[in-house]
Amino acid sequence: MKNIFILTSALTLAGAALAKLPAPSEEAKAKAAEAAAKTAHANKVADYQLCKSREKVAAHYYKTTGKGKPAAKEPTPACADPGPYKPADQAAAPAASPKPAGKG
Repeated sequence: MKNIFILTSALTLAGAALAKLPAPSEEAKAKAAEAAAKTAHANKVADYQLCKSREKVAAHYYKTTGKGKPAAKEPTPACADPGPYKPADQAAAPAASPKPAGKG
């Protein structure tokens, strides 16, 4: 009896798992895109902070050990500050605004 109940429950759950979900609405797609943009910006900020901390640690090491800075075999890129987060609708709005017509 238990085996039949377990089998029936498993088949029911498997059928529910195979059911298709409806397509997300435009609002849900926009929220997902905004969340992805925020995450990407947060990752850029984290990379910048890591780069700055590595530079600080390296400078402290060379200062305390008395060793000069070794020549880099390959140049490393400078740390690039990503700046503050700008939502997509605010970033696109200034570019789309028309220029005022001047006299003359």
